[in-house]
Amino acid sequence: QVQLVESGGGSVQAGGSLRLSCAASRSVFGISRMGWYRQTPGKQRELVATITTYGSTNYTDSVEGRFTISRDNAKNTVSLQMNYLKPEDTAVYYCNALAPWGDNAWGQGTQVTVSS
Repeated sequence: QVQLVESGGGSVQAGGSLRLSCAASRSVFGISRMGWYRQTPGKQRELVATITTYGSTNYTDSVEGRFTISRDNAKNTVSLQMNYLKPEDTAVYYCNALAPWGDNAWGQGTQVTVSS
């Protein structure tokens, strides 16, 4: 079973930065598309950013230009650098791994709170 563990969440003021990290199972990380999602109470889980096994990235419009997703296949980690944070970025952020055969794995989530 794939295991994902997020870290790096916290509270910052608007305009600040945070870096989230996710450690994934060694056996599947290198062949899975990785991503970050976020969710606030009463809303659907939203795709924030993805990165393929070869490093191609995709971002939702609301974070384009502010967030950067990256992966280190040697260390089995994926990160999300979040700059110029806004209060609307406040959410629980989840690490995701999409295996080639279609299975999704999720971390337990890490809270990001941005105050104005």
